[in-house]
Amino acid sequence: MFKEYKYPREAYGKTLRQLGRERKDIVVVDADLSSSTKTKFFADEFPDRFFNMGVAEQNMVGVAAGLATTGKTVFASSFAMFIVGRGYDQIRQSIAYPKLNVKIVATHAGITVGGDGASHQIIEDIALMCALPNMSVFVPADNVETEKIIRSIADYRGPAYVRLGRSKVPTIYDQSYEFQQGKASVLREGDDITIIALGIMVSEALIASEELEKKGISARVINMSTVKPIDREAIIKAAKETGAIITAEEHNTIMGMGSLVASIVAENYPVYVYKCGIPDVFGESGDYRELMEKYGLTSKNIIKAAENIIRKR
Repeated sequence: MFKEYKYPREAYGKTLRQLGRERKDIVVVDADLSSSTKTKFFADEFPDRFFNMGVAEQNMVGVAAGLATTGKTVFASSFAMFIVGRGYDQIRQSIAYPKLNVKIVATHAGITVGGDGASHQIIEDIALMCALPNMSVFVPADNVETEKIIRSIADYRGPAYVRLGRSKVPTIYDQSYEFQQGKASVLREGDDITIIALGIMVSEALIASEELEKKGISARVINMSTVKPIDREAIIKAAKETGAIITAEEHNTIMGMGSLVASIVAENYPVYVYKCGIPDVFGESGDYRELMEKYGLTSKNIIKAAENIIRKR
């Protein structure tokens, strides 16, 4: 179904480098992981605007905030577990509260970190970042959308969080795609049920929709890459037109995107919502594909859920 698989974090690094060529206000800080986060592309070309802060994520966030007060557009990167898990207090107090122009782009999020195990597999970052006032939250579906989102957040003043994984993902969009903050992207139309997905789960949702069509079930697929501010209109429209929703995300089912969708549906047009995600447990070390299978993050699980919902209906 998909022809290309690419690393979104590589698209991030290359887009950052191009932004550096276009704008002198772009500054980047990293916590000694630039080879992995791919901020090395920027660092190699603009060493005077790149700062390796070492293994000191809390200090890095504070420095990013300080640079932002001087008029810089600051991109701060590390693994999601480190920058969000260790730096949450600084993100809250020094970036979100004063509404500073810092873009936190975290890589290696979720269980697809694989062999590094639970200590590195953050599954609660969307919940933490969405709960912060003034913070916008984005989860790109592929490399193309990553580029579009990075360019978009560079153009507005204020805090943003972008969640990227470690692994390659299928390329879904082409360069004609126009990303809009706060707007969902409908990838497939459908009348029987809606699948709302994030990140690596968007491709799984598309596979599921194609297989469900063979079984006579018409499944709409929505890429909700802007988690905050979330597209309430698209969610309510899907509830009204398809009567049931499945959410799919590589995140704890508690207080992730699925919980946001469920609360909007409950308040506006109650329908059945099934949350496909990590069932409130820590991850473990292993091949990421096997972990996706173990925790139910596959097209097969989405298909099974859709069939169960249709059968009950």
